Amino acid sequence: METYSTNLSRPSNRSKSRGPKSHKIIFAILFILTVTGTIFLLIKVMKKEIVIVPGTITYDDSLQDSEKAFLESALKDFRAPEDITISASTDLEPPSETSLLYDYYVPVVDFYDNIYNITSEDAEKYQFIPVSDLTPEKRLISLDGHYFFDDYTTGTMYRTLHFSSKDPSIIISKIKETLKPPLDRASVLSLNQTGVTALTRAMLNTLNSVGDGAYFAEKVSDFLKSSDLTHTSNEVSFASNCTNSASMTLCSDPRMFSALTAIGTDIVELTGNHNNDWGTSANLDTLKLYSENNIKTFGGGKNEEDAATPLELSEKGNNITWIGINYSTSSKENGQGATENSPGANIYDAALTKTQIEEAKKQGNFVIVDIQFSECYSYPDEGAEMPECDYPISGQQAFFRQMIDEGADLVVGTQAHQPQTFEIYKGKPIYYGLGNLFFDQVYWPGTERSLILTHYFKDGNLLQTRITPTMYDRTYQPKILDTSESTAFLNRLISASPHGN
Repeated sequence: METYSTNLSRPSNRSKSRGPKSHKIIFAILFILTVTGTIFLLIKVMKKEIVIVPGTITYDDSLQDSEKAFLESALKDFRAPEDITISASTDLEPPSETSLLYDYYVPVVDFYDNIYNITSEDAEKYQFIPVSDLTPEKRLISLDGHYFFDDYTTGTMYRTLHFSSKDPSIIISKIKETLKPPLDRASVLSLNQTGVTALTRAMLNTLNSVGDGAYFAEKVSDFLKSSDLTHTSNEVSFASNCTNSASMTLCSDPRMFSALTAIGTDIVELTGNHNNDWGTSANLDTLKLYSENNIKTFGGGKNEEDAATPLELSEKGNNITWIGINYSTSSKENGQGATENSPGANIYDAALTKTQIEEAKKQGNFVIVDIQFSECYSYPDEGAEMPECDYPISGQQAFFRQMIDEGADLVVGTQAHQPQTFEIYKGKPIYYGLGNLFFDQVYWPGTERSLILTHYFKDGNLLQTRITPTMYDRTYQPKILDTSESTAFLNRLISASPHGN
């Protein structure tokens, strides 16, 4: 009988375990080869330049040529992630988060137009221009009762850019890098200019009742001190021994000084005829008082040289030369004009004034000339209007225009006790007289009124002058006239303008 070895008849344990290990090795090798190949391919791909085709930017016909030119320059290196169309609109509503404010468009009329406010419903009937394009020849008006320069956001339409993009923030961010920021309070110099201040005579009786000169400024102080700079032409010196007098020899009680500080006075003009009335020592003491309170002065001074020195202002990128002259009944001989050794007003010197204007213009400065001219004395019976004093008086138009011809950019008469008319001459504004801000002349409606001029400057240019009429009564507290009163009075002054003559 044959027998078979058990080792031959059944597989051994060793031969069973060799098969699975071989498979694992094969899988491992394949895995390594796959990973290596993938890495190789990735490296090869990464070494190649990845080309992304940028989107196309299309400029809609609603854009103006200047806007297209700006956008093309701002976006010349911009690779749009998608096709984008840029359009523009001028709207009463401010831009949304997905659009961009390009500029403010403000309502304007002709300088001699009698419109001062329009409503949104009538807006399409009027001209709106970029606020940066304002000049004195176009007068800014209010929209729905809002004046743009009050808060720099209302009283305007919004020029807005729109983008057909899933994510406009990318292109908006790029445009903002070169877009000039809109005008705001930080970039515009505002200057309030007022007329005659004479805190004297009958006002002293009221002062003794109220005890504080700030009383007289209560109704106009917020408006006047809201500007960057506030000017007044103070014609009367302060004196500790000041007494009430109905005469033409004038003085101010020192307690009246708080009327000036209450309106935020920064600049006092001294071209007036009465600063030496109470003696030169009172004038010198008053000059010291101004200096101690950081109030700048011009148009008068401690001596002839000081009085003739223009005021130089450098504020918010605006360089202004302000010249004040007295061209009236004052003189060195009658004691009202400054001399080599005594204080007083800056009596007009034709050659000197012309040279000062020319030198200021060579430096690129904006030049204001304030003139203490002779006054209108056509006063009728008490209580009557005197429209003849709305007009320039004899010789005034020719002399004020001469200052423009010599290079002045703005001419203002600060002598008038009743407001006078105004005009644009050779593109430059002339205001012939501002009237009484503070005084006791309550005998005629004309002498109770005044004009506050608020000048707005940007980069050395006068963008606009706002005219704000005021009026006082026997309380001697000037107040700002309401819209209807202002419109009626300014229309009267416009009708007296010599423009075109």
